[in-house]
Amino acid sequence: MAIINYKPTTPGRRNMSVTDYSGLSKGGPEKSLLKSLKNKSGRNSYGRITVRHRGGGNRKKYRIIDFKRQKLDMAATVKTIEYDPNRSAFIALVEYEDGEKRYITAPHGLKVGDKVVSGTGADIKPGNTLPLANIPTGTFVHNVEMYPGKGAQIARSAGNMAQLMAKENGMALLRLPSGELRNVPDKCIASIGQVSNIDHENVKVGKAGRKRHMGWRPTVRGSVMNPCDHPHGGGEGKSPIGRPGPVTPWGKPTLGYKTRKHHNRSDKYIVKRRNGK
Repeated sequence: MAIINYKPTTPGRRNMSVTDYSGLSKGGPEKSLLKSLKNKSGRNSYGRITVRHRGGGNRKKYRIIDFKRQKLDMAATVKTIEYDPNRSAFIALVEYEDGEKRYITAPHGLKVGDKVVSGTGADIKPGNTLPLANIPTGTFVHNVEMYPGKGAQIARSAGNMAQLMAKENGMALLRLPSGELRNVPDKCIASIGQVSNIDHENVKVGKAGRKRHMGWRPTVRGSVMNPCDHPHGGGEGKSPIGRPGPVTPWGKPTLGYKTRKHHNRSDKYIVKRRNGK
């Protein structure tokens, strides 16, 4: 898909660009695979805001995506390539030989009428899904599992792909889109190819209202607030932080302060971190 740039007919149009959706299938989504989606506006089950700057935005229905691809050795025909408001990648509606329909994440180059299959004997072509043990070294993959049977967790957003670098002792070494080198069990499945909508990263939002349509609310710097609202606030003119290092609105250190918990479960499989350490 290409990027469409507009003439600067308004200030918001001047720096705006959108994805060209002309190559997608016409018509609405498959109703049997839709689910209502409540707008939580960043609130958890207790009603407390745990993710700030969220709220509003257009209403949308959730498309149920098959991330496990457990219908083995049965070919499926691609019926449509569709837009999904819940993710940056495009999705494909596939129909299996027994008549069942499912949504999958569409890889780059997949077209209506193509056949996709999941199983150990599948061909190495975009859209097919195999265990990592059956994929040749050097192949680019997406929708990779971290634990067998859990469903795809790695390389799912638009334009992403991981590369299978090596296989040894029941583990497969992957180079992730971030540059991280990580081992995953070679029984985990992965789909061949690169995720669709590769030009997504080049889209310029252009105006604040478009972010509001996406459900994002404004972010205000702490340094321009009053002291009662933020530890960085107050002072005459532009003032320094006035304390050792930047903090959150609740006084917790930020910018480099480690907050991750339970990281030892999967960190042992990291061979090389994305920051080179």
